[in-house]
Amino acid sequence: MKQKNNQKQMEQITTADPLQEMPKLLLDWYDRGRRILPWREEPTPYHVWLSEIMLQQTRVEAVKPYYDRFLKALPDIKSLAEAGEEELLKLWEGLGYYNRVRNLQKAAQIIQEQYNGNMPDTYEELLKLPGIGSYTAGAVASIAYGQCVPAVDGNVLRVLSRLSQDDRDILDQKVKKSVEERMRSLMPEARSGDMNQAMMELGAMVCIPNGIAKCEECPLQEICGAKAAGTVMDFPRKRSKKPRTVEKKTVLLIQDENKTAIRRRPEKGLLAGLYEFPTMEGFKTEEEVLAYLKEIGLQSVRIQELEPAKHIFTHKEWHMIGYVIRVDELEQLERSGDGKQFLFLEPGETEERYPMPSAFATYTKYLHIRLGNDKYKE
Repeated sequence: MKQKNNQKQMEQITTADPLQEMPKLLLDWYDRGRRILPWREEPTPYHVWLSEIMLQQTRVEAVKPYYDRFLKALPDIKSLAEAGEEELLKLWEGLGYYNRVRNLQKAAQIIQEQYNGNMPDTYEELLKLPGIGSYTAGAVASIAYGQCVPAVDGNVLRVLSRLSQDDRDILDQKVKKSVEERMRSLMPEARSGDMNQAMMELGAMVCIPNGIAKCEECPLQEICGAKAAGTVMDFPRKRSKKPRTVEKKTVLLIQDENKTAIRRRPEKGLLAGLYEFPTMEGFKTEEEVLAYLKEIGLQSVRIQELEPAKHIFTHKEWHMIGYVIRVDELEQLERSGDGKQFLFLEPGETEERYPMPSAFATYTKYLHIRLGNDKYKE
């Protein structure tokens, strides 16, 4: 009889799900050394939402100063809903993925109109807002409102794929759905927000995406299948991405004694509504640039080729060459009417008021125009 009991206990241990131990191990670790982050110290719905949108595709250390400046300028949902487009884009300048902030404002306007200025307090209602997917809805609902829902992003997918040696493609939406259901079954009702933040912390600091995972620091190493098998770096699995398309561009810094020409990009498409230096498609020679200037009524006094630059977007790359061109007087172009597509501004005015994408950072430095966080460095 004793032998049968021992055998039954062994079977239970063998078939037990090791992930059931994860919440306690993870929360104990989180309580011992979680990072102090501004949005964690005052986790209002607006603060959590703003931070999560900013943190998409962006490192925590880069986000901190943006988060502080944004809240000083737009401290609540009402002020966000009412902000002017250029103020909004200038606050976001350098963070990239500008549709994030456009959707942030669209959602704020809906909250003002349909929810009396109060952010929805359920996962299902949050999902209805522009720019809020299952991850952000889960983060806001659990951290700000204490709802027992998971927040599954790339960090969580990576951690769970290693723990379970799950070789499914984590870019497959069906796989993500299945992981969300798995996490839902593991969420501790009393501390769902902390559980989600602990998973984020683990993925960002220990079970990292690039480089060697810090398994010796991991609170889950005893229940990690990949650690036991020595296959940590084989996970997660994901399909290879299509190669990015390359676009060649020639950037023109057209300036007179005091001012430089910039123009607004189209309302739709990549970097919509931001400002740029006049840009020609393809790599142009000096002769081709001078011919273009003549067409728009400008005579070059001096032209100098600048260093090449490259900027990588999600699906494409810009390969750029540049020229700085000195002309007699830009405002003659304004008076002639041919320059209506351009603004003629002093560098300080551009830096202060007009949002420019970091794609042009190689060339803004020639005018001492600083973008994003660089404006606030001594």
